[in-house]
Amino acid sequence: MSTDSLIGFVYTTRVPDAKEFVESLVSRLGLGKRKWVSSTDDLSDDDPFLADTLAIVTVGGDGTILRTVRAAAPHGIPILGINLGRVGFMTEISVVDALQQVPIYLDGSPRIEERMMIQASVSDSSDEKSRYSIHALNDVVITRGSLARILDIDATVNRIPLTTYRADGVIVATATGSTGYALSAGGPIISPDSNVLLLQPIAPHMSLHTGLVMDGNSVIGLKAYGDTEVILSVDGYLDTSLRPEDTVVVTKSPYVAKFMRMKPASVFYTNLFDRLGVKKYPAPLIST
Repeated sequence: MSTDSLIGFVYTTRVPDAKEFVESLVSRLGLGKRKWVSSTDDLSDDDPFLADTLAIVTVGGDGTILRTVRAAAPHGIPILGINLGRVGFMTEISVVDALQQVPIYLDGSPRIEERMMIQASVSDSSDEKSRYSIHALNDVVITRGSLARILDIDATVNRIPLTTYRADGVIVATATGSTGYALSAGGPIISPDSNVLLLQPIAPHMSLHTGLVMDGNSVIGLKAYGDTEVILSVDGYLDTSLRPEDTVVVTKSPYVAKFMRMKPASVFYTNLFDRLGVKKYPAPLIST
């Protein structure tokens, strides 16, 4: 690790002990001035210290990583996740092993795993110029507001009409996001290194229930109609109200999320079943 590079530490504000744990970890690592510490609430992608940051260590769960990625990805900074959460599909090490293992990742040669991100652009249907764009690692969701009313959502793929979903909403997820909200909505689990997009309806009524997996370079257009508020949710923490004339276009992001790994890629499947609480059965005895 270069003596001029910085190591960032980002902690969740949802766990009371997270800040104290980070302060203890930083002190015991002896990084001195070669570090910065931030909560997820205070971190921004235009913070000046990001340009000199070699890696970011997150302390929390997947939600902490999703919030950190928005700042790390534009600068190409890899993330090392310490799991304080309940699931932690994207985290790498446990809080119990953090003090012993973090120096190995920072001073060793971990492999860098890259995961596809997506970009949601919102525009007026009468003007194709984007009003604003947001990048996401997990998913982009169009859903109804507080009223329990079904939405009609027109979906296009590469500007060709696909269908009109009658549903509570529609999810566009990356392979990484397939284990998030999309999984709860009945979607498939996709290997996280896959360059694909998943289009998954939420509680559809009299329309296609099955999620569609399509090429990662596809352009998905979504426009919702209904007599209730329509919400655009990005990675489960950025919510914006859509106007009746708004169209959302989801494409592959120019950014990728980077993660520091030492475990083999195949451990994803073991962790997946462990964290989902799937029962393991012993191997059958074979008589000879």
